[in-house]
Amino acid sequence: MSHWLDICDASTPAVLVTVAAVDGSGPRETGAKMLVTAGDQFDTIGGGHLELRACEMAREMLAAPDGAAQRRVERFALGPSLGQCCGGVVYLAFEVLDDAARSDMRAMRARLRERENTWRVIPIDDASPTLLFTGEGKSIVYDRGQAYSPRQPIAFNAHRPCHIMRDAQGRRWLIDPYMAPRPHLVLFGAGHVGAAIVRALADLPCHVTWVDERDAMFPAQIPANVQVEATDTPEVVAATAAAGSTFLVLTHSHTLDQRLAEYILRRPGNDWFGLIGSRTKRIQFERRLGERGIACDKLDAMVCPIGLPGIGGKQPAVIAAAVAAQLLQVWEAAARNAAELESQAVPPPAAISKPAAA
Repeated sequence: MSHWLDICDASTPAVLVTVAAVDGSGPRETGAKMLVTAGDQFDTIGGGHLELRACEMAREMLAAPDGAAQRRVERFALGPSLGQCCGGVVYLAFEVLDDAARSDMRAMRARLRERENTWRVIPIDDASPTLLFTGEGKSIVYDRGQAYSPRQPIAFNAHRPCHIMRDAQGRRWLIDPYMAPRPHLVLFGAGHVGAAIVRALADLPCHVTWVDERDAMFPAQIPANVQVEATDTPEVVAATAAAGSTFLVLTHSHTLDQRLAEYILRRPGNDWFGLIGSRTKRIQFERRLGERGIACDKLDAMVCPIGLPGIGGKQPAVIAAAVAAQLLQVWEAAARNAAELESQAVPPPAAISKPAAA
């Protein structure tokens, strides 16, 4: 998960830097962020001279006297002004985080844990309060205090990534979506390989349900994107996981592996399923599961052995790296397919706003 979001509610003065728009080629995508303090930075907007200059400008804002602008957008031509080979133009939004902004971050982090998306709408040209919305356009009100109601309704395109728009009065707003990771991995097995995979996925955009019968096997420190499920009935988790989940089975017992594999392969749909083991184990499981009525196409789709081909190391960390890369391929392919389907859908008229030049 985003490290900057995990630490941004600390009391240390900080500036949040967001890639608000990119024309042409840029080092990071719109919505990428870093948090800058007087002596440190967290995460990255792409490195190089752009990041160096952004840190300098953020620290100038931190050192500015009271009453100075707390928000701004700056244009950077990467080739002519910064000597970077990307060659495009990047617009960066700078925001000094006040108490209200830190409250926003706490609320968004709580929503992300519940896998709820949030749109943060930030006025650029003045110090008006920021607004939080759901994807349906409903205002999110929490304990920050009395809700702020703009004089004109804020209609924005929830189908676009981070961008800048103008409202009916000509004011600029940064539309900044905080999207809960879609990929959901259900991982069975808290042994050495399972723990290594969890560590490898800790900073990746995914949510992990980590399942084992043995509560004592789970480490004391669990990554923020992981939910532990210590249960004597892991089959129930396999059967009831949300559609579109991905599954990894690597328990301490071949008998349990086979039982879980059967539950997963009997699910409707075509969820990705990986099973740790050798080709010999695959042949044995195909025969046994086929005898139990599992369809041939389901067995053909089962991934065993797991991990990218060509990586033969047996150390848990090596297996974890190969599996993490394999999962990223699976998830990115699924995201491309979902984006293509969404692009064919017509956005609701209420969600459309006139985009602004940055």
